[in-house]
Amino acid sequence: MSDPKDAEAISQAIAARFGETLPVDPDTQGLETLLRMASRRVHRRYLDKPVEPDLLRLLLACALSSPSKSDLQQGDVVIVADPARRKAIFELIPSMPWMAEAPVFLVFCGDGQRLPRISEMRGKPFPNDHLDAFFNAVVDGAIVMASFIAAAEAVGLGCCPISVVRDNCDVLRETLSLPKRVVPIAGLTVGWPATPGRLSARLSIDARVHVDRYDTENLAAQLDEYDRRRNAAEPGLKPREPARWGEAPYYGWSEDKARQYANAQRTDFGAFVRSQGFKLD
Repeated sequence: MSDPKDAEAISQAIAARFGETLPVDPDTQGLETLLRMASRRVHRRYLDKPVEPDLLRLLLACALSSPSKSDLQQGDVVIVADPARRKAIFELIPSMPWMAEAPVFLVFCGDGQRLPRISEMRGKPFPNDHLDAFFNAVVDGAIVMASFIAAAEAVGLGCCPISVVRDNCDVLRETLSLPKRVVPIAGLTVGWPATPGRLSARLSIDARVHVDRYDTENLAAQLDEYDRRRNAAEPGLKPREPARWGEAPYYGWSEDKARQYANAQRTDFGAFVRSQGFKLD
């Protein structure tokens, strides 16, 4: 039976994250799970405490139980346990020294090689060598990662996705022996939280949920509302490249992301994906 207190806690978490007061029926089933999802926090500090192998395998089994497009099962995970391999990856990301504190580091991948091999082994053609094959594999891997995070947080672990591992895909490919048609999606640090973590404010629900038609008419107002709400909850956002961009009248999330993506990032990722054997036509 759900705890009625969970309903109020969910409503408070949603208000903190989205700036919207949302009534929650205390008789709703699964409030404990909804509370965990609504109040999830990012964790970048971990206790010096291992995650037992049996628990990790259980969490991976739960993650791999997630939905899969056409039952193709193309989301794979690499457990990076070898200290030398971990060091090789972590040294690529000097801005995140805390990664080394995590007792578990995983790399989630989209596996597009298994299906063509099955077709060959069973003597069948494989006429689906195009962009959709890449898309299916990556989406499957992303679903597995999201499911793993949910499972890990259910047992009290904390996680932080690391997309910046894709800045060095060639090194990652060599370090993890990624075969053709396998691409890294993101890394994930996992451990027992050393701090409460941070509940990140998000764009309003209406900015991201559309009814019948995609509606962006109110984007400017939605961004302004979010910038101010997020700054109130998480003050002290440091401006990027002030020498290049000068002082902004109001420095919020939208200005920060505009500056972040004013610099080209991963322009070679398409070439990497093609070098892995995917055709993006």
